[in-house]
Amino acid sequence: MRPWLIMVMACLLVFITPLQASAEESFAVSAESAIVIEAESGRVLWEKDAYSEKRIASITKIMTAIVAIEQGDLDDSVEISEQAAGTEGSSLYLQAGEEVKLEDLLYGLMLRSGNDSAIAIAEHVGGSVDGFVFLMNEKANELGLENTIFANPHGLDDHENHYSSAYDMAMIMQGAMEFDEFNTISGTKVHRAPNENEDWERVWKNKNRLLTERYEYATGGKTGYTDRAKRTLVTSAKKDDMELIAVTLNAPSDWDDHVRMFEYGFDTYEMHRLIDAGELERGQDERYEDYEVHRSVTYPLSEDESARVLPKIAWTTDEHLPFAGYLQFQLDNEVISEQPIFREEVEDTTEELSFWERLKNRFQQMME
Repeated sequence: MRPWLIMVMACLLVFITPLQASAEESFAVSAESAIVIEAESGRVLWEKDAYSEKRIASITKIMTAIVAIEQGDLDDSVEISEQAAGTEGSSLYLQAGEEVKLEDLLYGLMLRSGNDSAIAIAEHVGGSVDGFVFLMNEKANELGLENTIFANPHGLDDHENHYSSAYDMAMIMQGAMEFDEFNTISGTKVHRAPNENEDWERVWKNKNRLLTERYEYATGGKTGYTDRAKRTLVTSAKKDDMELIAVTLNAPSDWDDHVRMFEYGFDTYEMHRLIDAGELERGQDERYEDYEVHRSVTYPLSEDESARVLPKIAWTTDEHLPFAGYLQFQLDNEVISEQPIFREEVEDTTEELSFWERLKNRFQQMME
């Protein structure tokens, strides 16, 4: 090989290698475990050790809020017990014997991370703390979580078997965001609640700094910290028509981590409409006639991925099923979306005939 060519290649290696390394290092997080997903589809856009079981601290309270919204009445008046009022850690400073609306307790739970509020909610909705924890784990099973066990409603380090993973916490947040009440509470910057023992109202400011000051696209979330779990954080953010969920566990620089993950997601992916609800376009296949899908499908894709998505019909021969098959969308031979295809319903405009009309018609048929 010629000497000048060797020198050129050596120079290229000197300049290219640091650029490659810096490109990889430009997206890193301080968290021990982290993940960012698209909220509607649940697609994982980026992750770091997202499936390991970790202590989660007060982001536990997202599940507490889900169970309270599903199982409770937000207009209920909740009497604060001695046990609730005496709960250690972050507090709303509730007093034993006072009554607080369940909805206000949820605001205190999510905005100020009140451990006393968590116990009060658990006792009221679950009948007892143990009863409520049972409901939390039932909901975890319903969501299909494989690396999550709850032992309390607040996340304090008072049980060994209380943990989750970054991925499972993202799924919990996704489930929570299906409730309008949760989104309203989680996205509130300041909430005022009556205080029956004082002349002044309680005023709770959200601890989520992404929402209150750091990130214009933030929509909600929950903070957490204990000595063993360290800093934990779940947040959501929406830009244009895409909403993302980010989770970090044991993250010294969690605010920066979340902004970095959100910016990566928004810069790299866009929401693509794969199909609109309604009748399938037949194209060259006559079998598509009179078939429809019941919901529109959108999916986050990078620019190069969008050209590689292919639709596929998987028909069924089982006539007992209420649908005719599945419409699949595949990316590099992997199914990214699947929904049933239904036979198009034809409205019956004929009125039900009376007995004498049916008899008359039958007689006319016999005479023909």
